[in-house]
Amino acid sequence: MATAAAASASEAEPEPKAGPTAEGEEDDVKTARTRRKVLSRAVAAAAYKAVGPGWDQQEEGVSESDGDEEYAMASSAESSPGEYEWEYDEEEEKNQLEIERLEEQLSINVYDYNCHVDLIRLLRLEGELTKVRMARQKMSEIFPLTEELWLEWLHDEISMALDGLDREHVYELFEKAVKDYICPNIWLEYGQYSVGGIGQKGGLEKVRSVFERALSSVGLHMTKGLAIWEAYREFESAIVEAARLEKVHNLFRRQLAIPLYDMEATFAEYEEWSEDPIPESVIQNYNKALQQLERYKPYEEALLQAEAPRLAEYQAYIDFEMKIGDPARVQLIFERALVENCLVPDLWIRYSQYLDRQLKVKDLVLSVHNRAVRNCPWTVALWTRYLLAMERHGVDHRVISVTFEKALSAGFIQATDYVEIWQAYLDYLRRRVDFKQDSSKELEELRSAFTRALEYLKQEVEERFNESGDPSCMIMQNWARIEARLCNNMQKARELWDSIMTKGNAKYANMWLEYYNLERAHGDTQHCRKALHRAVQCTSDYPEHVCEVLLTMERTEGTLEDWDIAVQKTETRLARVNEQRIKAAEKEAALAQQEEEKAEQRKRARAEKKALKKKKKTRGADKRKAEEDDEKEWGDDEEEQPSKRRKVENSTPPAGEAQDLEAEMGLFGKSAPVDVDPPSKQKERAAALKRDMPKVPHDSSKDSITVFVSNLPYSMDEPEVKLRPLFEACGEVTEIRPIFSNRGDFRGYCYVEFKEEKSALQALELDRKTVEGRPMFVSPCVDKSKHPDFKVFRYSTALEKHKLFVSGLPFSCTKEELEEICKAHGTVKDIRLVTNRAGKPKGLAYVEYENESQASQAVLKMDGMTIKENVIKVAISNPPQRKVPEKPEAKKAPGGGMVPRQIYGARGKGRTQLCLLPRALQRPSTTAAQAENGPAPQPAVTTSAATEAPKMSNADFAKLLLRK
Repeated sequence: MATAAAASASEAEPEPKAGPTAEGEEDDVKTARTRRKVLSRAVAAAAYKAVGPGWDQQEEGVSESDGDEEYAMASSAESSPGEYEWEYDEEEEKNQLEIERLEEQLSINVYDYNCHVDLIRLLRLEGELTKVRMARQKMSEIFPLTEELWLEWLHDEISMALDGLDREHVYELFEKAVKDYICPNIWLEYGQYSVGGIGQKGGLEKVRSVFERALSSVGLHMTKGLAIWEAYREFESAIVEAARLEKVHNLFRRQLAIPLYDMEATFAEYEEWSEDPIPESVIQNYNKALQQLERYKPYEEALLQAEAPRLAEYQAYIDFEMKIGDPARVQLIFERALVENCLVPDLWIRYSQYLDRQLKVKDLVLSVHNRAVRNCPWTVALWTRYLLAMERHGVDHRVISVTFEKALSAGFIQATDYVEIWQAYLDYLRRRVDFKQDSSKELEELRSAFTRALEYLKQEVEERFNESGDPSCMIMQNWARIEARLCNNMQKARELWDSIMTKGNAKYANMWLEYYNLERAHGDTQHCRKALHRAVQCTSDYPEHVCEVLLTMERTEGTLEDWDIAVQKTETRLARVNEQRIKAAEKEAALAQQEEEKAEQRKRARAEKKALKKKKKTRGADKRKAEEDDEKEWGDDEEEQPSKRRKVENSTPPAGEAQDLEAEMGLFGKSAPVDVDPPSKQKERAAALKRDMPKVPHDSSKDSITVFVSNLPYSMDEPEVKLRPLFEACGEVTEIRPIFSNRGDFRGYCYVEFKEEKSALQALELDRKTVEGRPMFVSPCVDKSKHPDFKVFRYSTALEKHKLFVSGLPFSCTKEELEEICKAHGTVKDIRLVTNRAGKPKGLAYVEYENESQASQAVLKMDGMTIKENVIKVAISNPPQRKVPEKPEAKKAPGGGMVPRQIYGARGKGRTQLCLLPRALQRPSTTAAQAENGPAPQPAVTTSAATEAPKMSNADFAKLLLRK
């Protein structure tokens, strides 16, 4: 079947090519161009059908006549292009502009993967077959292509293959395709396509070679290897020769000895096909394979049930295979895992390490290392391992140098990565040098490489990262060691160390001691003494250690004069250091004192501001009371004041008081008020109920089963009712205690008490959940009086290489929109948009990827991207250290501006600041007025007694006026 299908497919390929020549005779250039594009698309579609993935053209009923019909339909559809010419012109212009933009983008950044894919798609859509071939070639040189991209490319090339030379080109393309990833479908396509060339010289051997290589590569694949075995058997069965029957027998026996899915069906097919009884050895191997299949099934089923990329499941499967130790199966499971996790550097490192230590096959090892750096070029560890593997297997020096140059242009994300790759390359060059010779080509190359490395770090790396990545000058230190120990060139080593010290390292004791040890081993005593004397003068971190080393050396080797000089220098230096430390401590204490004074001033200013605000409120209250007092003097009875106050508060006075009020107002000829309920009466009653609720003190012994909920909307009605369903999802809720103000308003926080501690821990996961448009804060319930330093910060403040910090986002950007952009570069585990307490976005976000490599790739692709006219910045998440607030200390109450606590009473400053002093004592004219109306009251008379004075009639008022 495979032979017939492939033969028919190969015969059907050239037929659609006859159309364009006949139609190329049109006079109108635009019409010809339009027809060419429509035709090329129709040809591509027809060719894809003819040589599709199944290659089962005859079984599906697809014949050459069907292709001719499709071609005729395409030709007739474009026979009158004038009607749709404007549509094609507009689409063509739009696509051409996009193609030019993508080409310009790739000229700037050739490592833009998505840009390559989009360019290939547009060129293929436009029918630019030559350009799309070149675009694919460029992309394949930089990146490994996925199975989908390779199959699309192969189908296009197969549809254009006309002769033997074209077939050889397709073969070369297949060879490239099977090297990127392990793809059973590509191997199946390769084998079936090779069947079409069986009539050529060596065609039969070519087919068998392809199928045998396919079995070696994917024949052990438990779920997809079966298709390769069946295709190979069908090919051998199609060759009607008696000698070929034994070949089919061998294929059946080999397949039945391997644990594969549907083994039972293969065994039944063998029994039906074979005329002779199945040998006992084959049955034994088959039963053994069935037992092995049962051991593998849990891992295969875990892969089938999990979602891509299934890294954890593959890791468990790899561990299982490593314990068994079959190299072929270990290699297969690594390859299967890398198909879905090709951007995980740790997986590539583990795979290459296994090959380096176990198999040690040159071609296989180097191939895997090469694929690793093509998949994860930003990972310096893969490049260093690649250089070591090339050196280990004796690769030519020029090839290693070219690989190193590729590594430099890979675009590492940290300055230290460039230091590491330079160090690996310099180590390789050092191992090439024969130091027994005074001078050699390799030694000069090593020295020039050291010089270039220093210049590269200074110019390229510092310009990009604002740091060289080598603050301790490790490359220069290694160079100095090589010059001193291997080249016996201490003069060059001293020059290098002088340069190291001038780069800000002279203040570190360990740097001076490193230099001293080098002089001690390969120099002389005079230079050792000179180095230590300089160290004593320059070291600022551990001068005592350097002084001790100098005195030790002079004690064992120096003269009396040397000893005296050393003692004098060390004593002078240590005295100066102690003096500097004292001054620094005093300065630090002064700064701390200034900070305390500033804090005290701010505190005093706040207190004065509050006192002034309260004083204004008191004046307003006194003014209102004075007005009420004036009304009282003119005939208002003080006993009626409570009645008026209740009227204001409750809007409806008691019945008796209402009648008295009506009678009194009737004396002045005023109409009685009509009782009308205000619109907010129900709300006031609810507030009154909340205000009258008994205060329940918090029980700190229940902190472990209680969470503190804050940042809730103040306008939330019935918080307990709205929050209970939310927290009951975490466990049984014992009580929800919302906190209200004295006026009965909800203050935006509450306590939620659970029955079990695990429910409280689960409730902490609700932190930052949006409730009525605001992020709700959920934190552990902790007594701040007992733990004043306790502060909950949910997110890590350390370097997280798998998480990105995105800034400059438009405020309108949603989490879904950002996730759609980020998931193109890897698996996004979580996205957090940073908001303020009101839930409004701040234009910042944290994006967490599954691993470090995906995050690194996203930084390279997304940094500087434009989102809704905003240029965003993307970096690895590395928040600055959070400032720890200083512990408050007990301070003396300041005099002057600060108001003593005694003024406010034992309970401190109240909220209302009402004056409780009787009005009679507040008004100095009251005593004189009462004296004119009768005997002056004694000082012992209380306020209640004063209120019992007889009422003044109209005649009394008249007498008062006449006396004046």
